[in-house]
Amino acid sequence: MIARLPSRPTAQAGFTLVEVMIALMIFGLIAAAGVAILTFSVRAQTATGKRFDDIAALNRTASLLAGDLGQAVDRPARDEGGTLLPAFTGEGDGRIRFVRTGWANVDAAPRASAQKVAYQLDGNTLLRVAYPMLDGAAPLPAVTLLDKVAGVGARYRYKGAWSDRWDGTQGAALPQAAEITVRRTDGTAFRLMLLVGAGSSASPVPGGFPNPGGSPTPAATGTPPGQRNGR
Repeated sequence: MIARLPSRPTAQAGFTLVEVMIALMIFGLIAAAGVAILTFSVRAQTATGKRFDDIAALNRTASLLAGDLGQAVDRPARDEGGTLLPAFTGEGDGRIRFVRTGWANVDAAPRASAQKVAYQLDGNTLLRVAYPMLDGAAPLPAVTLLDKVAGVGARYRYKGAWSDRWDGTQGAALPQAAEITVRRTDGTAFRLMLLVGAGSSASPVPGGFPNPGGSPTPAATGTPPGQRNGR
């Protein structure tokens, strides 16, 4: 009789513990990288959205300033106490008060087509204040135009001369132009050159004046417009 030798045990297919740990480590690294990329994308999208909102607020501020100043008129108005104030008053810190025309009356309310408005800085927020009536009325709730404002500067031009203050004693009720500088808390600054009482419009340009043609002009150095670049 021929004796049969015992057969070898068949090999079992599978992964060792080391292989499983290596696979889990690789999966963990991939998952961590995916989370990091997703977090960066969300943060970038949030920052971009805030930047776009800030640019939109800056453009709205420039449009409001241009529209209001462009329609300023020689119309003195009384404050809440009945004191008669000049048609246009402006300070070097950006506080401006004047009367503008073109106030739309969509609800046919019994009021004038002109409106008294004011711009002022409250902390780090630039505000626009409007009045329901020209004389003796308390202001309406202020509207926030721009936040993160470190400071506002203003100059007023009349017959080629610049002044840091306007109170109507400079020879005319209204200046011919106003230069508004807005300094932000992040160190940036925007400068606007706006005509007063001429229906002008402008857009903010960092470090320079807006140009109605769309291209920025050099920053102000005290030289009247039209005399730069040798003109």
